[in-house]
Amino acid sequence: MAIVSALLAGLVFGVGLLISGMADPAKVLNFLDIWGTWDPSLAFVMGGAIAVAMPGFRLVGRRARPYFSAAFQMPARTDIDARLVTGAGVFGVGWGLGGFCPGPALAAVPLFAGGTMVFVPAMLAGMWLASAVTGSLGKGLLARSS
Repeated sequence: MAIVSALLAGLVFGVGLLISGMADPAKVLNFLDIWGTWDPSLAFVMGGAIAVAMPGFRLVGRRARPYFSAAFQMPARTDIDARLVTGAGVFGVGWGLGGFCPGPALAAVPLFAGGTMVFVPAMLAGMWLASAVTGSLGKGLLARSS
């Protein structure tokens, strides 16, 4: 049942990304171009997402455990280190150059959106390279799914 609920949540999230325009790199780049052709509409999308997520996190936080798992998977670290800052910087540069971040890029794959078929393999290669360099290869998503 956990796999089915994860699939449904992912589908709802992906459809939301497509409807909101977050999977359109031109719209994202226009949102980031505040001194040019700025398009503030994605700020409303993000504000709406926060308005829905905040009460959801509050409600879920009251539970002892999730419905389909033994425990909540929360980050143990809260400090800001060089790895976090570097990763955030690389993410931001990639988002600014490509107009995609991972979620919307994957949601746009079935649409064969311009640049998606170059961005997604490059993103996956970068993720693999980062995991290989840091020695965490195989400790992430693949290890959790087993």
